[in-house]
Amino acid sequence: MTSEITLFVNPTAGRGRGAHAAQPAASALRAAGFSVRTVLGENAEDALIRARAAVADGTGALIAVGGDGMANLALQAVAGTRTPLGLVAVGTGNDFARALGLPVRDPAAAGRLIAGALKEARLREVDLGRVGGTWFGTVLASGFDSRVNDRGNRMRWPTGRFKYDLAMLVELAAFKPFPYRITLDDGDVREIEATLVAVGNGSSYGGGMKICAGADLGDGLFDVTVVGACSRTTLLKVFPRVYKGTHLDHPQVTVYRAAKVELAAEGITGYADGEPLGPLPLAAECVSGAVRVAGP
Repeated sequence: MTSEITLFVNPTAGRGRGAHAAQPAASALRAAGFSVRTVLGENAEDALIRARAAVADGTGALIAVGGDGMANLALQAVAGTRTPLGLVAVGTGNDFARALGLPVRDPAAAGRLIAGALKEARLREVDLGRVGGTWFGTVLASGFDSRVNDRGNRMRWPTGRFKYDLAMLVELAAFKPFPYRITLDDGDVREIEATLVAVGNGSSYGGGMKICAGADLGDGLFDVTVVGACSRTTLLKVFPRVYKGTHLDHPQVTVYRAAKVELAAEGITGYADGEPLGPLPLAAECVSGAVRVAGP
């Protein structure tokens, strides 16, 4: 492997932590003997073009510095290639890094771990989800949670995570289950009323919400968590349990495992790794060993 690697940086991640995190991560990599080139980009589209060019030019690894959004952008450049991915997780959620057992908000430790993994060729092949030409590492969300995302993204005030707390309260006021059509592995279409359907390659989203708590990054399957039709009161009781994954024991929650999932519902946007995919219907497939990750 070449000693020249690429640091892929989101300077605004984690309310500015991305810019501060790049330096200690780069220092750790250089101390291990690597030549580090930094890619910023004027916006997400420009950054992805530059990252893909670095991969095409034979960079030894692409190291994403930021949160789940930056990790997702990096996946679009490295998935399906032999170029290793490293994650310096300093964003708000960091769910993909958590699923991989990587350091969170400790860029120097992440840099040292990545350097050691690259030097020792300690690379782990993990699964990714794919919707059309877009890859994702954690969860494809749809339903109540994606409606909260839609509303939060439209709000100019307040800022930060509180915006989404307020968006949740507003959505709760108008809450009702959604009619879904779900197809698993080309089987029969299931027509159900559901509060949300989450397709998990990884176990969590939203900064540790274990919506698909049993998901395994190496089994070639999604965990599909379906929260059935329920009242506002039940939703308010069940939803806090998602942080421990104990919501899966509730009778209104069902988990399926499948390599392919098709979701259809009116007026619902799909989000993957917190990024909008577009309106349903959407079809997702789990691709085994789609990316090589430098880690423990």
